[in-house]
Amino acid sequence: MTRRKADLLARASALSPLSAADLTILCDFLYSRTGMQFGESKRYYVDRRVADRMVENDLVRFADYFALLRATPSEAEQLINSFTINETYFYREEHQLACLSNSILPEIIRSKRPGDKVRIWSVPCSSGEEPYSIAIWLLENWGLVDAYNVEIVGSDIDTAIVAEALEANYSRRAVMRLPPELVERYFAPVQGGRIRLIDDLRESVTFTPCNITDTASVSRQGQFDVIFCRNLLIYFDASARVRCMQNLFNSLVPGGYMCLGHSESMARISERFITRRFPEAIVYQRPERV
Repeated sequence: MTRRKADLLARASALSPLSAADLTILCDFLYSRTGMQFGESKRYYVDRRVADRMVENDLVRFADYFALLRATPSEAEQLINSFTINETYFYREEHQLACLSNSILPEIIRSKRPGDKVRIWSVPCSSGEEPYSIAIWLLENWGLVDAYNVEIVGSDIDTAIVAEALEANYSRRAVMRLPPELVERYFAPVQGGRIRLIDDLRESVTFTPCNITDTASVSRQGQFDVIFCRNLLIYFDASARVRCMQNLFNSLVPGGYMCLGHSESMARISERFITRRFPEAIVYQRPERV
């Protein structure tokens, strides 16, 4: 630990916890920007991150920090980045990847010709493991991958984590679910015992910042044939989930598919999707005609 970091941690721990009123103000701010809900039950999580940002800005009063937060978009971005959860790994929920190659893509290409574009969106993408997993899986398991112009996009509200995804530099833990031969084929060792995705794979995925609760931010991404939006809705309340699904519904081409996390369901969120039960997974489809 560097001396400066140790000093910052000591100063942050010395700050008083937020008052109940300040906690409410801060959580309302985060909710309006991200759709994520925080409150008294997550006070320690909130206090720690706000204290870190206050120390970083040489402030000791929350009122002064909140004024800075409201007036400075870059500080709001930094705070939001500190609240995002980016735990993932390669080949997470592998059954959905199998569903993509075995069931979803064969249906999609029925209305396409060789050379046509197939767009796949991974949001949130964290540090890139999920969209890169899609690229590796298709290379290994979809025989028609070279017959179509497959475009994979990864997006996240956390701009710092998007930068990490572009670097594609990982610990060995991130590839614990990958067969060893795939690690050897698609990664190269780098300093510190870490590994980096090979250039061809890094260049196969495009990364963009995106807030999926914000309609304008989502619409800038265009439309997709398949969207992977996994393990995000659990952080939203009912209203934010509905808003999110309205945005993602509009981001699917007619007939496009939505994959949610294993603990998530479209029930009580949106009736606009068709539930599809494939052998590998349950997914949700935008109807061909609305």
